[in-house]
Amino acid sequence: MAFTLDVTSMTEPAVPAGVRDDDWPALAERFRAAHATVAGIAATGVYGYRELEQQASERKRVSAFAESVKGRYDDIVVLGIGGSSLGAIALRTALLPAAWNARTAAERGGLPRLHVLDNVDPRTIGGVLSIVSLPRTLFVVISKSGGTIETLAQYLVVRDRLVRAELELASHFAFVTDPSKGALRAIAARDGVPAFDVPPNVGGRFSVLSPVGTLAAALCGMDIEALCAGACVMRDATMSAELEQNAAGLFATLQWRAHAQAGQGQHVMMPYSDALRDLAPWFVQLWAESLGKEDADGLHVGPTPIASVGATDQHSQVQLFMEGPADKTVTFLRVEGAAHDIEIPRLEQGEKALAYLGGHTLGELLDVECRSTASALARAGRPSMTMTVGESDAWHVGGLMMWLMQATTLAGALYRVNPLDQPGVELGKRLANRELGHPDHAHANGVEGARAAVISPRRLRVG
Repeated sequence: MAFTLDVTSMTEPAVPAGVRDDDWPALAERFRAAHATVAGIAATGVYGYRELEQQASERKRVSAFAESVKGRYDDIVVLGIGGSSLGAIALRTALLPAAWNARTAAERGGLPRLHVLDNVDPRTIGGVLSIVSLPRTLFVVISKSGGTIETLAQYLVVRDRLVRAELELASHFAFVTDPSKGALRAIAARDGVPAFDVPPNVGGRFSVLSPVGTLAAALCGMDIEALCAGACVMRDATMSAELEQNAAGLFATLQWRAHAQAGQGQHVMMPYSDALRDLAPWFVQLWAESLGKEDADGLHVGPTPIASVGATDQHSQVQLFMEGPADKTVTFLRVEGAAHDIEIPRLEQGEKALAYLGGHTLGELLDVECRSTASALARAGRPSMTMTVGESDAWHVGGLMMWLMQATTLAGALYRVNPLDQPGVELGKRLANRELGHPDHAHANGVEGARAAVISPRRLRVG
C-alpha cells in the first residue's frame, strides 16, 4: 500500500515530551484493550462505515443513476450540512481537477459543476441560485434523519423556485436519506423523487463512502468504486490488535497519549497539498464530534482538532505552533507524487537572490517546506507526525478517509466514549426547533427551562 506514517517526532529524543522507549509496552497494552472493546462493539453491527461490500448494491444504483442522467445537468447542487456536506467538499477538492467549476463544459468533458451549500446563509444560497440554470440543475438533498432543519429549509427554498419555474420536481431533486423513515423519504414517495439510502448503522460524519458522498461524486465523474476499493484495503490493513502493525491504532494511541499524558490536546491536521486541504475540515468534524464527550466516569474529555494548510499557514498559525503553548500535536499530510508539477524557470539575467530557485519545481518546494516545518517544530520540542499517501487519486483518498475513520473509532475506546453519538449538539437542535415553532418542541423542559429562566440578556450596542 502506498501509505506511510512517520511518528519519529512523537518520540524521544526527537521531542522532550515524546514517547520514551519504556513507554511502548504500556501503550501497546492500552491499545490492545481498546481494540478488544471496539471488536466487541463491532459484533453488534454498529460500524456500518466498514461494511462496504454489503453496500455494493446501493453503490451500483448510484452509478446507474449517474450514468442515466449523464449530459442532462450543467450543475449539481448539494443541500446538506455537517456530515452531509463536508465529505462531498473534500472529495470535490481532492478528485476533481483544480478550478473545476470555472472550466467550460468542453473542458469538463460535459460533466457538471459541483456546488455544496453547507449552510443556510441567504447570501450564499441566493448567490448560487442566481448563477445556475434551474432547468439544467440537479439538487441533491442529504439528511439521514430527513428532519435536519437547515437542509429542509434549503430544500423548501429550492422547491419554491422549481415550482415557480414550472419544472418537474422529480427531475431536479435526488434525496439521500434513511431507507424507510423521515420527511424526505415520505416526500420522495409522494413526488417520485429518486432516493438513495444511508445505511441505518452509518452516522453522518462516517458516511462519506455511502451515497452521502458517492452520489455527487459519481454524478461528476469520480470513480466511486476505486474510492471504496482503497477504503476496503485500508480497513483490512488496520484491524490488527498489535499497536505497531496498525497505522490507525498508532495514530489514535499517540494522539491520545499526547493529550492524556503530555497535555497536548489540540490536534492540528495540516495537509501540504491543495488537493487534500478539505480533508482537514472533514477530519475536524470527525475527531471533534466523535471524541468530545463525557467519559465513562462522567468527566469531560476529548481533543480539540484544528484545520491548517501548508504552506499557507506557515505564515500564520505556525508561529503559534512553534512558540505558543506546548499543547499541540501537528499531523502533516503529504502526497508523495506531485502530479502536473511545474518547474521554476531559471533566470538568464537578473537578481541573484532568485537564481537558486531556478530548476527546482513547485512540488519540490512544497515538499521541502513540509519537511522543514516538521524539523523546525521538533527542534522547538513540539511533536508531530507525517502521513504520506502515494497519490491524490480516488483509491488513495478512500484509503486515507478509512484510515482516519478507523483511528477515530479506536480513539473512542481510548477516551472511553461512544464515538458514534453526538448528545452535545442535540440540545441546540431542540431549542432551534422550538423557537421556530416545531410542534414537537413547543415547550422547554427540565433544566433547559430552568436555565432559560435565569439568563438575562446583556448587550452593548455600538454605533
